[in-house]
Amino acid sequence: MACPFFMPTEKLEDGGWPHPSRLPLGGGWSGHCCAAGYEGAEPAIDELREFCNLGYAVNCLRLPRERSVDALRFSIVRDRGGQLAVMFVCELGHRPAGHGTLHYDLAQKRWISSHPDPRMQKMAECYLESYLLRRPHQRGLESSSSQIHE
Repeated sequence: MACPFFMPTEKLEDGGWPHPSRLPLGGGWSGHCCAAGYEGAEPAIDELREFCNLGYAVNCLRLPRERSVDALRFSIVRDRGGQLAVMFVCELGHRPAGHGTLHYDLAQKRWISSHPDPRMQKMAECYLESYLLRRPHQRGLESSSSQIHE
């Protein structure tokens, strides 16, 4: 689960996680905060490690008291026929608070359906980028973020 107020911008190769591929976005990311009043604030490495990349950041000083989502989860629910389905689940108080599925066309290198919230869409793109790097039949192929964002 990633913090819903986190805007990932760059893969974080050495964040100190024991198993980075198990993180909610498939790896660690650096980025900035989008919480009201803190837009653009760049979290320190310990904040990225403990809050931004994990969600449920109740000890984060920037986390709004009133919020509709505490954390986001992503998962590939279908990978066939050149199309991927990326499911997202929003959580509030450790309970589901919304969900949906986004679709990506591998051949056209574009999203068929995307999320209207730019933060959630960016997190889906990061998750997809990490997935494509680990995808067995993609090994040896470069998967750049420009392929995902088009």
